[in-house]
Formats: sequence, C-alpha cells, structure tokens
Amino acid sequence: MRVAGCPLCEEAGGRAVFEAPAFRVIHAAEEGFPAFYRVVWKDHVAEWSDLAPQDRGLCMDAVVAVEQCLRDALSPAKINLAALGNMVPHLHWHVIARFEWDTHFPSSVWAAAQRGRDPQREAAIEAKLEALEQDMARRLAAHPQNRSS
Repeated sequence: MRVAGCPLCEEAGGRAVFEAPAFRVIHAAEEGFPAFYRVVWKDHVAEWSDLAPQDRGLCMDAVVAVEQCLRDALSPAKINLAALGNMVPHLHWHVIARFEWDTHFPSSVWAAAQRGRDPQREAAIEAKLEALEQDMARRLAAHPQNRSS
C-alpha cells in the first residue's frame, strides 16, 4: 500500500543499501552524521502496532542487523534508535552511530549543536561505509524472509 504525497512512499529517502520485499535500508544524507541509516517499511503504515507480529519481528531483525554492523565497523560511543514519525508518518527506524566528537553528542541529533563539525573524523567514518554497507547487505540477505521471490 502506498500513499500519494508521502515522501517515503514516493522516494527512496536516501542512498539504497539493501532492498528486501518488505523493507529497505538506506543511508541518509544527514549533514554531520556520516553513519545515519534508516530501515523503511515499504507499505505505508504509521505506527509500529500497525504491523503484524511476524512483520514486527522482521523489521526489528533488520534494525538489529544495521546496528550490529555499525557497532562492529565503527565502534561508536552509542547507537541511537528512533521511530518518531512526527514529520513523516510512515514507519521507519533511524539507526544512527554516535560519537563523542559529533556536533550534538550526547544530545539527540535533532537537538541544538554543541560544537563545530570535525571534517577529518567525519571523512574517516565515511571511508569505512562502503565495506560496512557490503557487510550489512550480506547480513540482511542471509535472513530467509529478505530474499526476493
């Protein structure tokens, strides 16, 4: 089910990392946060409870796989998970690797900046993303329900 006017129904929402029948994982171009990913449920549902129990499990398995890849490759200070949907009421999970040096840490990425950007550290993270995303796609593809029929 798609809804006209919904940006996550009509657009990818970022650079595609993995495409499964029920969801996609994208790298979001969020300035200052080089390891910002989203798990986007393909059908237009607004709330977590709109999903059937097995779909909630599938979606959370994807969130966990993305989180684990970020932890393994980047050793962040923290992983932030969020499913707010206030601006875009289409179910999606933010999975964000956070670092003590990022502009907003320890506050939310949506809070006010606490320091300037560190382009050198951001670039070091960005240099690891290709290998990280290959691993992420491999792990996600290993789940039987994520294979295209």
